[in-house]
Amino acid sequence: MKWKGRRQSSNIDDRRGQSSRGGGGGLNIGMISLLFRFLFSKVGLIIAGILVVIFIVTGTNPITFFSQFLGGGPQGVQNAQPYAPSPEEEELAQFSATVLGDTEDVWNKLIQNYREPTMVLFSGYVQSACGSASSATGPFYCPADEKVYLDLSFFNDMARKLNAPGDFAQAYVIAHEVGHHVQKLMGISEKVQAMRGKVSEKEYNELSVKLELQADFLAGVWAHHTQRMNQALEDGDIQEAMNAANAIGDDRLQKQATGRVVPDAFTHGTSAQRMRWFKKGLETGDIKQGDTFNAASL
Repeated sequence: MKWKGRRQSSNIDDRRGQSSRGGGGGLNIGMISLLFRFLFSKVGLIIAGILVVIFIVTGTNPITFFSQFLGGGPQGVQNAQPYAPSPEEEELAQFSATVLGDTEDVWNKLIQNYREPTMVLFSGYVQSACGSASSATGPFYCPADEKVYLDLSFFNDMARKLNAPGDFAQAYVIAHEVGHHVQKLMGISEKVQAMRGKVSEKEYNELSVKLELQADFLAGVWAHHTQRMNQALEDGDIQEAMNAANAIGDDRLQKQATGRVVPDAFTHGTSAQRMRWFKKGLETGDIKQGDTFNAASL
């Protein structure tokens, strides 16, 4: 994929090197219990009286004071040393920002008043509006904060563990997650989420598969239009994306993990389905042809 020297998105929240576990400095239940036991002792009452006077005179927030005293520092201070990515990782970060910029160009053209998502780069663990996650979760989109979360080490895992190398395979992954953002803006994700608990687990899994296949289709739509706008694709790029779609099919992943396939447990679609819907989006470039929920067959 030809990407160097082109526009990079400014919607990047780089949290690499930060930790979302421990070291936050916040008060937890144990700290609060210890604090109250101390304050209501005789010595504690005397000290509390002195502290109240200090707080009034200085304007210090007592919560901040005790948080720093018991937590070992102010909230938000997590690593003393700045994060130093390898040159290879930094190139992946620049590549990801470029692909995100490409998705912005395409979807701003196709969707009126398109609201651009933010991409959060993290390493190890991250906190999102959808909860905390680790690198093992893989890339994901959180509709609650409209952000795509990506640990760049996943791209190495794609190449080594899934046998899905290539920069356009990586671009497909990012475009798929942005596809979920498009679904959020169109109200599709909300409708599917509203069915949770109202239908059986099997039926909800079927809705989840349709949602994921549509995101694959939207990734194909992006590829169609970014090629027309930038002439970015090179020989072998489409095959890289198709190979990645094949590698992360539910049937293939289940077979690798357990040696058997359980269709009722599918949540993303088979390898064949994922490749077919990505290819349809790529060939048509027409967002109206991606209604997986009413398709005669997947």
